[in-house]
Amino acid sequence: MNSTPARRAPSSSGHAAVPGQAGSAHLPVRDGGAASRSHHHPVAAEERAWSGGDPGTIYDYIRVATFAIGPDGRISQWSERAADFFGIPAADAVGADPITTFVPRELWRRGRSRLERTLAGEEWVGTTPYRDAAGGEGLAELYLMPDSSLPTAGATCLAVDLGRLRRIETDLAASEAVFGQTPTGFVLFDDRLRLQRVNDAFASGMGLAPTDLEGLTPHDIFPPSEADRLAAALRKVLATGEPVFDLRFHGAVPTREGNRLWAVSLYRLSGSAGQTMGVAGQVSDVTSRHVAEREADGVRRNLALLNEASAHIGSTLDLETTAKELLDVVVPPFCDLATVDLYTALLSGETVPSAGRLGDTVLTDGSGELRRVAVSSVVGGASSVLGSVTGLPIAEAGGTLCYPRRSPHARALRTGRSVIPEPGPDPLLRSTLIVPLVARDQVLGLVQLSRAIGSEPFDARDVAIAEELVARAAVCIDNARLYRREHERALILQRSLLPPGNPAASGLEIACRYLPSNNNTEVGGDWFDVIPLPGNRTALVIGDVMGRGLRAAVAMGQLRTAVRTLAMLDLDPAEVLTALDEIARGLGGDPAPAGPPTAPYGRLTSTADEEAREVYLATCVYAVYDAVTRRCVFANAGHLPPVLLSPGESARMLDVPPGLPLGVGGEPFEEVELTLPDGAVLALYTDGLVESRKHQLDEGLRAFRSALSGDGKGLEDLCDHVLGELNPHHGEDDIALLMAKVHAFPEDAVGNWFLPPEPTSVAKARELACSWLLSRGLEELVDTTELLVSELVTNALKHGRGEIRLRLLRERSLVCEVWDDGYAQPRQRRAQETDEGGRGLQLVSLLAERWGSRRTPKGKIVWFELAL
Repeated sequence: MNSTPARRAPSSSGHAAVPGQAGSAHLPVRDGGAASRSHHHPVAAEERAWSGGDPGTIYDYIRVATFAIGPDGRISQWSERAADFFGIPAADAVGADPITTFVPRELWRRGRSRLERTLAGEEWVGTTPYRDAAGGEGLAELYLMPDSSLPTAGATCLAVDLGRLRRIETDLAASEAVFGQTPTGFVLFDDRLRLQRVNDAFASGMGLAPTDLEGLTPHDIFPPSEADRLAAALRKVLATGEPVFDLRFHGAVPTREGNRLWAVSLYRLSGSAGQTMGVAGQVSDVTSRHVAEREADGVRRNLALLNEASAHIGSTLDLETTAKELLDVVVPPFCDLATVDLYTALLSGETVPSAGRLGDTVLTDGSGELRRVAVSSVVGGASSVLGSVTGLPIAEAGGTLCYPRRSPHARALRTGRSVIPEPGPDPLLRSTLIVPLVARDQVLGLVQLSRAIGSEPFDARDVAIAEELVARAAVCIDNARLYRREHERALILQRSLLPPGNPAASGLEIACRYLPSNNNTEVGGDWFDVIPLPGNRTALVIGDVMGRGLRAAVAMGQLRTAVRTLAMLDLDPAEVLTALDEIARGLGGDPAPAGPPTAPYGRLTSTADEEAREVYLATCVYAVYDAVTRRCVFANAGHLPPVLLSPGESARMLDVPPGLPLGVGGEPFEEVELTLPDGAVLALYTDGLVESRKHQLDEGLRAFRSALSGDGKGLEDLCDHVLGELNPHHGEDDIALLMAKVHAFPEDAVGNWFLPPEPTSVAKARELACSWLLSRGLEELVDTTELLVSELVTNALKHGRGEIRLRLLRERSLVCEVWDDGYAQPRQRRAQETDEGGRGLQLVSLLAERWGSRRTPKGKIVWFELAL
């Protein structure tokens, strides 16, 4: 048994002192508190002091037992708590020796000595082991208090379970440490929602002393709306026992500026018997955290906005689409309405000289003409709102405008820096931000962003985000501008190499179409041509240079020029394709010798030089149609075969040997000659019309023939019908379509005579020509025709041989042809003053619109043409 120093019992007080308590504690009492009210109402205070309390006492938390020892050293009284404490009923305990009953045998002697001293009047406090009702060993603190009021005194004993007591002491110490030392606010509310206790951290945060807060309700501290929310949460916790976490409420603090934001978690306090004692709350001032969270949310939103801009802006190389994509990103996540204005010159793919470059000594005043290419708004009447902001006439999407020189918009265009103008009189707008579109040190236009009333105004962070978004869009817009410029130049080049409109052809009605591909990425090498030839003949050409881009367009132009040149030589179609094949192989440059590539003077060739030597391949169909005989000669170099639609029949593909593409070489080209019926339609086309990744080539050819075989339509309507039927299904490649409808010559439009190789044939030829012209009312051409026919027939007699043929053709002009069997071509030369002849062809050249000669299988033809 352990003991503390003994002390004597107080004399004649009749009351034993409470062991272990040094003195009484004095609690501070506020005016109007319970102590004060008890002072003024002693009867009520006395009733409360001696009335029964609510369930739950100190004995619910610690184990305490009392019993008495008589003068004979035996247990004289045994309480129910003692029976529960030691597990011995009163019947067994009363009259028993406490030393032998509770003290181990080895401590009997010490215990007996201690009991004797206590019975002699000495108070003792100490610890002793004991065994509880369950048989477990414990340690108890024992208080032996002798009763000195009797001559032969007994003793009163109080036993306390030290294990329970130490746990309570530890819990109290921990509670005090948490309550008093933590920087987080702690509050205790009673069941009437009054503050029983607050710690210093909460009181400091409220700007008051802890004693000033005790007894207050939420409505005494916080604004009514917030107090109602807190009181409702307290009642809920009291009623249900379910805790409330992170309840946010705000209010003003006298010692700090602005509103503060708190987060409180509430827990119900229950006694050991389950009775509700109140609510404990943990309060944190989260104002700074809330501000940081808002900033973090803003940063996350901005990063998400930038990520969305990277994925969404610049999906196409179209200026207007790129501007709309920018507005799709910023409205409404960033602002409520926005516009994009670009310099008008940009939309045509030109440079913007009026915009200047950043860093130049002199910049323009920013008042150049701009076009509003995109408008987006979530505010009703966006155009009127924007018009009121700028003080300018309202500019709808697609309209043009010029900003005044002193306006913030002109300043942004002039300096290349963002501007936040002063708020205008418009009641719908809160703030406006003007950001110039700058790419590659060039100002392209501006973006105007506005926020409506109810939104926060633009700050420095918003300006930085807006500048980043607009800078990305500006690069995409500038890329679209450069692409548009290059694409339009390539298209201009390509279209300039194609026949303008529908070219005229003798005995043919022509309709032609050229459509770039739908993806609009690069120009292709498709081309067609209609070339008038002497003798009312027409060359029909269609081709396709393999590959895309400017190089394909240039190669197409070179081949088309070569075709026209070769056609003027009046070569047969097979000969034309053979010559074109040589030209195509020559476009790639001469083959390089073995070893490292070198250039003249030992300079190594560059990559561009190697690319220039790439092989040019092209397909082509060349056909020559004779309007007088309606015969057409075809030659094909790897191209899709022509399609013929005869009257009353379905469209069919002509059996023309395909041959090899131009640029391959090694094989001759074959010719096919056909007579085309009057009213027939001949269609030449490129593979873009019938070929697609979505279907087989045969399917496209069948669809083409089916579209041609529809109800009777005009040639232009038929051409549009074919494109309408086929192009929407794919359009992945350029399309060239050339259609020619045969119109037979009237019988009276041709005069044809055969003359013997005799001198009298000259006069006969003049007579026949004059008579034919007079019968057709062409008297004004009689004299000229008579003179020129005489000259050409005379030359045929003099320089040619065999039978002479005279043919007159009348269509849009008058053509006269003289045939003979001689192969020697006439050659115009300048006659000297002493020469007797040599002036006939000079006379023909002066009087005729055009003249020339061409070979035939049996000789030659010399012809001239007169305008009607």
